[in-house]
Amino acid sequence: MPPSIPASATTDDSAAPQGPALAARLLSHRGVVVGLVLFGLVVLAALTADWISPHDPLRNNFRYRLGAPNDIHWLGTDRFGRDILSRIIHGTRVSLRIGLMVVLATGVLGALIGATAGYFRRLDGPVMRVMDGLMAFPGILLAISLAAALGPSELNAAIALTVAYTPRTARIVRASVLVVRELDYVEAARALGAGHGRILARHILPNSLTPLVVQCTYIFALAVLAEAVLSFIGVGPPPPTPSLGSIIADGRDYILEAPWISLYPGIAIAITVLGLNLLGDGLRDVLDPRMKVEIR
Repeated sequence: MPPSIPASATTDDSAAPQGPALAARLLSHRGVVVGLVLFGLVVLAALTADWISPHDPLRNNFRYRLGAPNDIHWLGTDRFGRDILSRIIHGTRVSLRIGLMVVLATGVLGALIGATAGYFRRLDGPVMRVMDGLMAFPGILLAISLAAALGPSELNAAIALTVAYTPRTARIVRASVLVVRELDYVEAARALGAGHGRILARHILPNSLTPLVVQCTYIFALAVLAEAVLSFIGVGPPPPTPSLGSIIADGRDYILEAPWISLYPGIAIAITVLGLNLLGDGLRDVLDPRMKVEIR
């Protein structure tokens, strides 16, 4: 009997960490920790909006119209006397809800389309030419066009952004599948008579989704930004639903007289996007075996 090979000798140093080692590396990465804290605070505010909002975000109070920040309205009021802080908290909930819908939809559709194109050679050309055609349009312009055609609503905004960003996730999954389908264990599964569905579900997709997980954090950030743009120009969630983009739009005519109306929701968007981007960068550094990053 040949001597046993120590486990350490068969471990690929470039492989992505797994289990507890993965959690330890994630928590030791400063970008991941800062991103989790920033994004976690935003999520916590959105989940508890009904309890922590100091005022009704839809209540008009013309007595305090365009009021500067004070001890009653910490971030001031808008042209209708509505509390800016309360509207930002509830607007964050809307942005995260749309962003989550977009991430889930683009993740599922991108995985299905990318896996189909990458695994079945005959479908690769036609499917990816459709994706290339969609990517020929700037994502935000395509989303604006679709949202304007569908009408202002949360669901329509999510659909428009899903169509705009699905090609990105599909291309990433396809690239991973093209590599994984040629590996030895996939060839062995074919030799044993495994069907295409089983090979895709059991062997290819589970080993092709790491880049998709990282990309989804960036898609989430893009969706939050894009939703603000859609709301700013009036094709996002309709009034009186508070949205970060619509709050900024409400303050554009009063930018010199009451800059706080547009300033604070812009800061909320920046914090959300910064947290997601830091989280995505950290996940990429830890999960991508090709990244040789010293985590300090």
